[in-house]
Amino acid sequence: MNDVAPPRNLAELFLGFLSIGARSFGGVMPWAHRTMVEERKWLTPSDFAETIGLCQFLPGPNIGNASIVLGKRWFGLKGATVAFLGLMALPFVWVMALGVLYMEYASQPLVRSIVTGVGLAGAGLILATAIKLGRALTRRPGPFVLAAGVFLAVALARWPLYLVLGAGLVVGMAAAWRKLL
Repeated sequence: MNDVAPPRNLAELFLGFLSIGARSFGGVMPWAHRTMVEERKWLTPSDFAETIGLCQFLPGPNIGNASIVLGKRWFGLKGATVAFLGLMALPFVWVMALGVLYMEYASQPLVRSIVTGVGLAGAGLILATAIKLGRALTRRPGPFVLAAGVFLAVALARWPLYLVLGAGLVVGMAAAWRKLL
């Protein structure tokens, strides 16, 4: 059931990440998962989840980091550069153009309503992607226990995120080393 095949060349890599960036209004993660796992089959769901998990600990945007990590894995430094540029090319142009338009029309009630609706749609996409990422880990309860612990510590106990992530990293590495995750 391992029907994954990484991109065959730099052009395919660029176009794949360009399509992610082109569709990523409201959040990149849902489109990255859909493109890399479901459409192009570059990664398995669990490999995608593991790569994103790694990239969340790195500074910068998760999918931007993932484009660099995966591009480097598949094609070295050229691949990292090509994947990142593909991901960022269209959003850069669109954000600049939409920023100019928003500055001009931000006071209009319809524009404010549209921006609110887009934000809500983005939140829904992120929630749906979180569920998809969780499915890749369903065979093992350890990741869910760790994720629940991190959620409870940050959201309910209000512990500092950097302390919780550091502790989660140590606990996760120890559990993985002991084959509990």
